[in-house]
Amino acid sequence: MPHLHAFPAARSAVLIVAAAFLSISATAATPTPAAVPAPPPPRIDRGNLVLEGVPPHSPRVAETLDGWLAGRSASFRDFLPDGSLLISTRFGEVEQVHRVASPLGAREQLTWGVEPVGGVVASPAADGGFAFSRDRGGDENAQIFLQRGGERTPRLLTDGRSRHGGALWSRDGARLAFTGNARDGIATDVYLVEVGQTGTPAAPRLVVASQGQTWAPVDWSQDGSKLLLLQTTSVTEARLYLAEIATGAYRELALPAASGKAAPKTAIGGARFSADGRGVWLTADLGGEFQQLRYLDLQDGSLRTLTADVPWDIEDFEPSPDGRYVAFVANADGYGKLSLLDLGAARTITPAGLPQGIVSGLRFDRTGGRLGMSVDTAQSPRDAWTLDLATGAATRWTKSETGAADPARMVPAELVRYPTWDRAQGGQRRIPAFVYRPAGPGPHPVVIDIHGGPEGQSRPGYSAWTQYLVNELGYAVIQPNVRGSTGYGRSFTMLDNGRLREDSVRDIGALLVWISAQPGLDAGRVVVSGGSYGGYMVLASMIAFGDRLRGGIDIVGISNFVTFLTNTAPYRRDLRRVEYGDERDPAMRRFLQRISPLTRAEAIRRPLLVIQGLNDPRVPASESEQMVARVRANGAEVWYLAARDEGHGFRKKSNRDFELKTRATFLERLKE
Repeated sequence: MPHLHAFPAARSAVLIVAAAFLSISATAATPTPAAVPAPPPPRIDRGNLVLEGVPPHSPRVAETLDGWLAGRSASFRDFLPDGSLLISTRFGEVEQVHRVASPLGAREQLTWGVEPVGGVVASPAADGGFAFSRDRGGDENAQIFLQRGGERTPRLLTDGRSRHGGALWSRDGARLAFTGNARDGIATDVYLVEVGQTGTPAAPRLVVASQGQTWAPVDWSQDGSKLLLLQTTSVTEARLYLAEIATGAYRELALPAASGKAAPKTAIGGARFSADGRGVWLTADLGGEFQQLRYLDLQDGSLRTLTADVPWDIEDFEPSPDGRYVAFVANADGYGKLSLLDLGAARTITPAGLPQGIVSGLRFDRTGGRLGMSVDTAQSPRDAWTLDLATGAATRWTKSETGAADPARMVPAELVRYPTWDRAQGGQRRIPAFVYRPAGPGPHPVVIDIHGGPEGQSRPGYSAWTQYLVNELGYAVIQPNVRGSTGYGRSFTMLDNGRLREDSVRDIGALLVWISAQPGLDAGRVVVSGGSYGGYMVLASMIAFGDRLRGGIDIVGISNFVTFLTNTAPYRRDLRRVEYGDERDPAMRRFLQRISPLTRAEAIRRPLLVIQGLNDPRVPASESEQMVARVRANGAEVWYLAARDEGHGFRKKSNRDFELKTRATFLERLKE
């Protein structure tokens, strides 16, 4: 794992003192008298793209970027009964499902839609095929389809209009459980469809109706009579239930705390029945800092913790069908560390032969002899791998290309921690960040790339875009995990909730102080970029620290928390109120209005690029368009790029390529 960046003592002291005095009010750009706004630029249609104020792409960008974007990645999805792999990858415009029969063998494309596939799960039945989800134009109203073995045309299983997900096969492959909000468009219920081996599947039936909560099926019992359900209220609060298929009756599985009393609010990452059905494997924090792997005994209600010595979240796990192993991945400072718990020998095995990066999508094959997963690193695209439990051999099944870019040019992610403005655990709080540096001494211009969520995390995975910025445009890229990020403990995740919202923006101010003390970085040429909540962070940073920034790139960002909460899709509203605050409360509404970038848009004087999918159900296009209009009215330069066939981010290759060329042209101009 990369070492932590060490600060010389004197420089660190200077940074700590400077960071301690950071505040939004003290560093906000001072508005200048408003300029007479120019007429808005004409709206230009380019197929499904809409452009306002976007100039032609830079010749240098047009010449160099395509080669970097020609690469692809491959994700492991599931094992088919014959031992071959289902993967998803892109050979055309969008990702589709492919079959790979042997390691590094040919990829056989199985789906051919014009929209990208979402979740993919293989039927346990011989020739049962697979189920997959797909939405339309990024609207996130995903439908679930069945494609049986040998068929080339999928069958629609859902209603064609509501939002669905979480497809989960029964152990015999005869039934499929999934979520849907068809009842009222808000509550997420659990449905079941009898698939059968031939003919037309039956119509879905409602199994468990929620009372406004978000439910998801996470496992079937061995005999198919019960479902394990997860009810999620927020990223830090969830409950586990056991439901009877025949009656729809369900009961909560209480999780005891270490004291033996009922546990406080807890995050739950996932849950699975044990092979013998006598217990449940799950990950939960029980109100503590990290989600640990635990075993709940369904007979006596006792709870056992198996990873108490791991000071990180267990972010993924999978028990083997024979009950011998539990594979799990710890999110260790952003890196995925795979381990195997051998239950019979009571020992933990750390497999060798996998690249150091991000491990995801764990699934055992039907025999329990092989574990499948996806692995990517900062320097190599995501690929499908398997681990043979008998031999310990790790095998790569796909080898994704980096396009025309030389893999030897890919730079590593450097893990640093910079001091911020407040104290924790008796010292200055430090914020983790990944830094990608160009070759040479610099000083290099900087892109601060802020993740969304805010319950998310920047991690050292592969990004052709990041590598292009470093290798071709000469930018250093810094990806901070400001307070509110996941992966660093429950307390850290909750540090920006409600009225603490602007504290995360102050963490960007502290990063600007840190940048100014780095001899290899140019503090006079810094650009902020981010999507979704990261887009809000961009706008807020341009208001608070505009005199220290060259410009910003806002991608599907929140501009006003009140209008965002009012207009986001109804099924998301309550979940977001837990994080941001309830706009229906007058005092909270006033606070949200005060901190919203739209309220202080006159302070944005630097160039701004805004990117938006017009079908976005999460952050509606109105959030971007009202910000564009307000900033333009103040006389500032704004480029606006929207897509009619995209939602919360661009997924189609042609749209994505144009978007990235626009971003690159914008960044090239800001270097001058």
